[in-house]
Amino acid sequence: MLTKYEQELTKPFKEAMLFISNIESQLKSLTVASSDSGGSGSPEDEIDPNDENYIDPQAEDKELKIQLLRKYSGYLGSLKQEFLKKRKKGKLPKEARQKLLDWWSRHYKWPYPSEGQKLALGETTGLDQKQINNWFIN
Repeated sequence: MLTKYEQELTKPFKEAMLFISNIESQLKSLTVASSDSGGSGSPEDEIDPNDENYIDPQAEDKELKIQLLRKYSGYLGSLKQEFLKKRKKGKLPKEARQKLLDWWSRHYKWPYPSEGQKLALGETTGLDQKQINNWFIN
């Protein structure tokens, strides 16, 4: 049984090692080939950015980025505002916690507020529905 598990575990490991060695050899052959031809290129082979036929490969990326920013900037701005509004995880404010405890002690026979009561608690404490729900769950 253990040999079966060993075979199951060693097979992917061996395949990964073979893959890595193949990639390493390909990288070595690429670096050797590029270093061999590095200084022997003719001046005609060099790229001239001032040439009228030259196409900047990053220009399309820049244009696409600008278009996407124009299209989604309002949405991104509202998401940013929403993230900034959210409170960091931590304890609730003391006054809000005390109001929730007061409500809970007044309703000790059935300490599960209805949706309307949760809304009212939200207004009096300044907490949102999720915070109130989580407080009563915990």
